[in-house]
Amino acid sequence: MRPVMKIAAVAALGSLALAGCGSKPSSGSSGSSGSAGASGSSSTSSSAASGGASGAAAGAKLKACMVLDTGGVDDRSFNQSSWAGMQAANKTNPNISIKYVPSNSSSDYIPNLTKLAGQNCDPVIAVGGLMESAVKSTAAKYPKTHFAEIDDASQGSNDYGIQFNTAQAAFLAGYAAAGMTKSGTVGTWGGLPISPVTIYMDGFTEGVTYYNTQKHKSVKVLGWNEKTQKGTFSSSFTDQGKGKSITQQMESQGADIVFPVAGGAGLGAGAAAQASNGKLNLIWVDTDGCESAAQYCKYILTSATKNLSQGVQTYLKQASDGTFPTGNYIGTLKNNGVGLAPFHQFASKVPGALKSELAQVKTEIMSGKIKITSPNQPKS
Repeated sequence: MRPVMKIAAVAALGSLALAGCGSKPSSGSSGSSGSAGASGSSSTSSSAASGGASGAAAGAKLKACMVLDTGGVDDRSFNQSSWAGMQAANKTNPNISIKYVPSNSSSDYIPNLTKLAGQNCDPVIAVGGLMESAVKSTAAKYPKTHFAEIDDASQGSNDYGIQFNTAQAAFLAGYAAAGMTKSGTVGTWGGLPISPVTIYMDGFTEGVTYYNTQKHKSVKVLGWNEKTQKGTFSSSFTDQGKGKSITQQMESQGADIVFPVAGGAGLGAGAAAQASNGKLNLIWVDTDGCESAAQYCKYILTSATKNLSQGVQTYLKQASDGTFPTGNYIGTLKNNGVGLAPFHQFASKVPGALKSELAQVKTEIMSGKIKITSPNQPKS
């Protein structure tokens, strides 16, 4: 994510959370803790690893802590999916104790990171690239504590980047949308014009363009221009009313499939699809919408997924095995860090030929035959 853009976004919209979804976290899970009224039980296990890239000795305890972005742990979005990775790590290895603290606004980032580092949490995981500057300054003050940040690159020896090339998943989603549209018009809109959002919009647009080239079609994309990096945004990851109105506006312009990249605000798109009497369908973002937004499953063609839970769980497993990883993890189609969800209730409606084409497109993206040009792709 570009620093200037992120700083501006934080200043203007500090109360927003990044896009994402996940399975609902269970309350009272063993070895976990919540705060500020969120679900979870009090954790009693703690252990601080320190120094360089090598961390806890194999088999030693880890006190892993997470700073959530705004929206709460049960936002059916970015926070929830990241926390699910912490829960999975704890379930697999009870020696990893876990806890989180919520953020009510961007002004909570540094205090929350500082508080957890001061409580001997190691590692401290920040949810979302909007915390870039907060993580950088806090990691510098606590050089013996290991930090990790979701959706941002490593900024130092004690800061690990957990990133995802979601343009690859969105490319498949765009191809699927182009293959399924009846009106010849599809749309996409985002929460904020920041890289973790616009990378999806880039990939979606490129997937539609590739379909048009291969099939000699002219499917139109509303809401995003990859060349100018300009498009339609709700300026919120929580405002469902705004999400509904944007989606209905796209429907009025002819779109019959819409791809919202806006976390909880995307639920407004679900409401718009429901109100359309079957004229409008969606492609979900980050996780399988038929699980995270099950009430709208009948309108969800598929989902462009980001395996946040896996990224967090893998990081904690490596740390608990004895060595904190350094540098960056980048989730791709090849390592199952991103992907296209099943078609669920649309499975019988999607032509077999289109399913075969999607499988081939996936193979060609992984091999490099199809080159995605999104400027927002993470770099290792």
